[in-house]
Amino acid sequence: MPETTQPQFNELLPAEITNMIGRLEFLARSAKEGSISGRHTSPHKGFSVEFAEHRQYVAGDDLRNLDWRVFGKSDRYYIKQYIEETNMRVTILVDASGSMNFTGEESSPLGGKEHLSKFDYARHLAAALTYLLIRQQDAVGLVTFADGIKRYLRPAAKPSQVRAVLEELSSTTPAEDTRCAETFHEIADRIPARGLVIIISDLFDNADEIQKALHHFRYKRHELVVFHLMAEEELTFPFDKFDDFKCLEVEGRQLNIDPSAIRASYLESVKSHLKSIELACGQMEADYVPINTKTTVPEALFSYFSQRKT
Repeated sequence: MPETTQPQFNELLPAEITNMIGRLEFLARSAKEGSISGRHTSPHKGFSVEFAEHRQYVAGDDLRNLDWRVFGKSDRYYIKQYIEETNMRVTILVDASGSMNFTGEESSPLGGKEHLSKFDYARHLAAALTYLLIRQQDAVGLVTFADGIKRYLRPAAKPSQVRAVLEELSSTTPAEDTRCAETFHEIADRIPARGLVIIISDLFDNADEIQKALHHFRYKRHELVVFHLMAEEELTFPFDKFDDFKCLEVEGRQLNIDPSAIRASYLESVKSHLKSIELACGQMEADYVPINTKTTVPEALFSYFSQRKT
């Protein structure tokens, strides 16, 4: 995509998105590691918020936390432990491979007349999620990837992180081949503590290998949300004339084909791929969010949050 068409970082968060985000909240489902008091359940026990369990008193414990009712029944000292709330550590993975450069005729992330690529859609989506999560004091990091990691911003909860993420998204140009599965394994090994991993990609890679890579994130005890972006034309293949179909990931590769001759097999392959990814996410209790890029970002986010169960 030519550099002149890249959005400036401040264009990635228009009023249509920020106004809607004020009505949303992203709560973690499972226990998360964190460093500040927040709204997500922590795996650590403390002395605040919600009662969890008892443990036997040891010398040095604060006597104010003794459970005198238990002492009266058992003649033993027990301390009441509570579940702390904490901030969430989030890593957003954005696919910046060549296939994300595809621009559908109906693709318009903000509902305007301008047709934007899947990568532009991913930028707006990642920007919106970053703004939402930083607003609720969570730590957000960004990974852009193609045939490997292009850029890795470590999670931070400071307000300036929004600008850092948006500037990185604005300066990234999609290119190169897709190696989703291989890169996901690498990312899973680099993220140090369990948290939330959000993937924004068209997932053009072997479905079985992607499934193994997603399991790697779950093995590391991360919660997963997969935003699977596809353009309308990729889902319906409406072409009807002999034409040159250009590969967006390998320079110089193109085929002259009759769309009607391959439509049925193409659509079956796409359906099978989407179903495989959805089933893989279901097996590991990950959120699978299929998005047609003709749907605006605000609509897609509102739909997801209205269905998400905490």
